[in-house]
Amino acid sequence: MNQVSQHILAPFTSLRVISVGSLSFPSSFTISNSNSNSNSNSNSPPFLLRYFSVRAMASHVVGYPRMGPKRELKFALESFWDGKSSAEDLQNVAAELRSSIWKQMSDAGIKFIPSNTFSCYDQVLDTTAMLGAVPPRYGWNGGEIGFDVYFSMARGNASVPAMEMTKWFDTNYHYIVPELGPEVNFSYASHKAVIEYKEAKALGVDTVPVLVGPVSYLLLSKPAKGVEKSFSLLSLIDKILPVYQEVVAELKAAGATWIQFDEPKLVMDLGAHELQAFTHAYSALEASLSGLNVLIETYFADVPVEAYKTLISLKCVTGFGFDLVRGTKTLDLIKGGFPSGKYLFAGVVDGRNIWANDLASSLSVLHALEGIVGKDKLVVSTSCSLLHTAVDLVNEPKLDKEIKSWLAFAAQKVVEVNALAKALSGQKDGAFFSANAAAQASRKSSPRVTNEAVQQAAAALKGSDHRRATNVSDRLDAQQKKLNLPILPTTTIGSFPQTLELRRVRREYKAKKVSEEDYVEAIKKEINKVVKLQEELDIDVLVHGEPERNDMVEYFGEQLSGFAFTANGWVQSYGSRCVKPPIIYGDVSRPKAMTVFWSSLAQSMTKRPMKGMLTGPVTILNWSFVRNDQPRFETCYQIALAIKDEVEDLEKAGITVIQIDEAALREGLPLRKSEHAFYLNWAVHSFRITNCGVEDSTQIHTHMCYSNFNDIIHSIIDMDADVITIENSRSDEKLLSVFREGVKYGAGIGPGVYDIHSPRIPSEEEIADRVEKMLAVLECNILWVNPDCGLKTRKYAEVKPALSNMVAAAKRLRTKFASSQ
Repeated sequence: MNQVSQHILAPFTSLRVISVGSLSFPSSFTISNSNSNSNSNSNSPPFLLRYFSVRAMASHVVGYPRMGPKRELKFALESFWDGKSSAEDLQNVAAELRSSIWKQMSDAGIKFIPSNTFSCYDQVLDTTAMLGAVPPRYGWNGGEIGFDVYFSMARGNASVPAMEMTKWFDTNYHYIVPELGPEVNFSYASHKAVIEYKEAKALGVDTVPVLVGPVSYLLLSKPAKGVEKSFSLLSLIDKILPVYQEVVAELKAAGATWIQFDEPKLVMDLGAHELQAFTHAYSALEASLSGLNVLIETYFADVPVEAYKTLISLKCVTGFGFDLVRGTKTLDLIKGGFPSGKYLFAGVVDGRNIWANDLASSLSVLHALEGIVGKDKLVVSTSCSLLHTAVDLVNEPKLDKEIKSWLAFAAQKVVEVNALAKALSGQKDGAFFSANAAAQASRKSSPRVTNEAVQQAAAALKGSDHRRATNVSDRLDAQQKKLNLPILPTTTIGSFPQTLELRRVRREYKAKKVSEEDYVEAIKKEINKVVKLQEELDIDVLVHGEPERNDMVEYFGEQLSGFAFTANGWVQSYGSRCVKPPIIYGDVSRPKAMTVFWSSLAQSMTKRPMKGMLTGPVTILNWSFVRNDQPRFETCYQIALAIKDEVEDLEKAGITVIQIDEAALREGLPLRKSEHAFYLNWAVHSFRITNCGVEDSTQIHTHMCYSNFNDIIHSIIDMDADVITIENSRSDEKLLSVFREGVKYGAGIGPGVYDIHSPRIPSEEEIADRVEKMLAVLECNILWVNPDCGLKTRKYAEVKPALSNMVAAAKRLRTKFASSQ
């Protein structure tokens, strides 16, 4: 392997040894290595092979994290994008990661091991490539789709913008939204699924190839630009099925015996026409699927009654996968009737959180299901892909031992799946189950989990809706008198580029290699640089750039009680972007001020308004691994009280503009409409709690990231923020349609004028054109001009010209207004 790949993969061997945190192996366990799929050259210690190689009751994993235990894929991608390594280097790293994941599951005794769940960006984008559904602007002329076209669709390039990116259901993962219409000519243009199946087979691992199901793919798409918004995406089903048939034929020829179709849209509220599309699609595929075992996998919620009936009536399907963690009501449907002779893939191991499975409880559920579907038809599975959890506890040597005993990352969840499968087959490991029971009991009784004062304060919130006393129109007048801003005021969302030098300083301070005095001086210098740059660009409301922050959630969690942190608990958000969610294990409170020092310092460097920058309670909740021993809203109210203390301290320190980001508010919206109102009520209430005590002249901003907001616009208005900045540019101004339809919005609003997730630099004319489209539906006295999101991931060479063009566009339009008046 070349030098670049060796450097990136140096720490990767941890994937081949499965850690189970504090859970111990029985010393007398001596079953021999009989795993026919296991590579005899595995580097795993012999006792691990003896333990994990047992082929017990059937076990299955829906999917696995792609980034690697030390973010190897992230660094390989960014090296390739920066031109520092080749496509071959990137392919080598990806192949090493896939190989290690497959071997890990094989060594663990997993029977149904997935392939084609690995992606260099996103599994929906992989499906778009497979179908040859490349928008014309990328200049693809046929043939196998390579990295150039693939990454242009994901990230844009110098001449054309990227495709829209939005949240994957109610997770913090983002997918690339397909752009479809009646003129799209679908063709088999990426053989990735077959290539990776053969790759695993050559390693001695027989896998289950996974495809995004044809109906979910279409329902996750949008009409392309220029196509009527009313266009029925499902009308394309007969055009994409021939490509699926080609893929299936190749997989069968390669030796595949099972195939998994992910159809997560089945958990949504679907109409009869949409459910009929599932019946039609799988009937049309029936002949092609003959001779294959077919699994349809659902996840993230209960399957509604009508969807369940549709699903189990599909004739060509061998097995059905259900999320029995977030979809407990599905159990009642299964008990009410499950098709004879079919496999049930029971998702009892949580793929969305990091708490150790309550093995005794899960085993009880499985025994009940065994009586319904039969012992030979029950498969123990994860609730969804483990993509949404951290990789391996073995990489957390400094994590508190008691808390660590309560946890299970992806590698440990693989072990839990197999342990449950073995127990069902009569090979229950008493020591493993006993250690798990002890950890469960420890968590329930630990005094570090409960703080009576916090619980009482949160309980007392129920008597008020915590609204500010004055309406937003009057508040904006009071704020304008103090701030004296021009029309179309410019600002940014918060963060500025985090350079290698800046990251080094933070890393060395954390490792106690530099003094606090030197650290403060370095951060002060960085803040001063960011302030001066914004003044030179003539931005109206400034930010300090957040150089002291590693992550917008982790930074606050580190200063709040009830949180724990990992060294390598990274989870993919999109592309190469990873986040390291904090772990909320107990009651939350704020011991001391968190941001006042830095915000006050930044304000002292300028006469312009300096925003205080906070992360809101709903976003902290939704971007953390949250305790599962109390309702989520109770934890959110506790966080809201902590942020409220910080808001009021900032105001006392003279900060007159305070931004409370709720980037993830929409993300937490339940998938079923019947549950929306309850969530939105406590989520919006939590935000209002944070700022209900400030003066009218203190301007409260909030920010929201990529998502579909139109269906919750009234809840956004109900947040009662003075100014909201919100993603808009990458979604073809979809947000603006809600205002065209007559929704009245009286607060300040800044729909993003350019996409910061792409390296592309927008022109002044392009930004001015976007703002003029906004002015067609929004009053100029409430409109703000700002990027889509924070600038942390961009380079200064991109940020400076983009912001310069943004300010120039705002000034051009101000001049136009002045002359017209």
